[in-house]
Amino acid sequence: MSNASFAEPARPAPVAGPFSRVFARLEPHMAALDRFLRSQVSDFEPEIREMADYCIDTSGKRIRPALVFLSGWREPAAVSNDLVRVAAVVELVHLATLVHDDIMDEAEVRRNRRTAARAYGPVAAVLLGDALFSHALYLAAQFPTTEICLAVSASTRRVCAGEIVQTLRRGSTDFTRADYWRVIDLKTAELFRLSCQLGSQLGGNPPAYAEAAGRFGRHLGIAYQIYDDLADYFGQEKRIGKTLGTDLLSGKLTLPLLTLMDRLTGSERVALQEEIRGAHAPQLALRLRQMVEQGIFPIVAEAVQAEITSAAAALAPWGQLAPTPLLLGLCDVLQGQVAALQTPAGT
Repeated sequence: MSNASFAEPARPAPVAGPFSRVFARLEPHMAALDRFLRSQVSDFEPEIREMADYCIDTSGKRIRPALVFLSGWREPAAVSNDLVRVAAVVELVHLATLVHDDIMDEAEVRRNRRTAARAYGPVAAVLLGDALFSHALYLAAQFPTTEICLAVSASTRRVCAGEIVQTLRRGSTDFTRADYWRVIDLKTAELFRLSCQLGSQLGGNPPAYAEAAGRFGRHLGIAYQIYDDLADYFGQEKRIGKTLGTDLLSGKLTLPLLTLMDRLTGSERVALQEEIRGAHAPQLALRLRQMVEQGIFPIVAEAVQAEITSAAAALAPWGQLAPTPLLLGLCDVLQGQVAALQTPAGT
């Protein structure tokens, strides 16, 4: 598969906030990805092209494609067709999981607009997510060897397994911290790991570096999911761009809620458990107030930092390679995102 550059200019995906510093470097790569993804819409059946196009938008952060491009970074920074294709594959898998997530969470908003489930109905949205998964594997199968398709297929299965485990545990208080880490390792960190490992491989880096980049991605993915779970309680919907407060409403135990439960006693703990089980209506405002009173934010933020530290350690022996400082820059971005959760909107 050719590594020739996509030469023609195009509108890059608009990205606001701290990620803009990273994405400024990736503008040509993201523009090429945007063109490639848009070109794929015509491969879907005519009846569902509008639906596919609705999901393949340009307003998301596209962190996983960024990991592909940064892990495969070389100087001079030409845009590689192989990296664009792999970035499209992981983004399509990710978009499929979002479509399914929003159905299960009954979320109204994703990326500041209606979710696919709200736009087309949950039944059609389930099948739309399946179509996106299928097309991702179709693209992966177009590489000249089976290695990429095998890796993507295995990762997709692991992502789905994580989602299934989380779904089966909704509304249950029989969910430990070990269970939580296992779920986020599968459903989020796996695609981060895959993005970094495949990007590094296709960028021509040593196999040992590709493994290290994969470990970096895994820890960064865990950190990002913990941050995302923290944002569900402490974020502002306009800033985050999606419906917040869905975890408690859907009976999903995440680290903020697990930490709060550890600190509540007696009738307060029982009341929270009943809300999670669906026996009583969730008291989101009360739980958020208790999280503030119990100091939950800094405890969970410390867990994010621990994973960021592990991510940086994975790349420590490889500081001389071009992708390393760029990937480490994402750690700084995530730290800034966590800090921003405690900053009032508009400041």
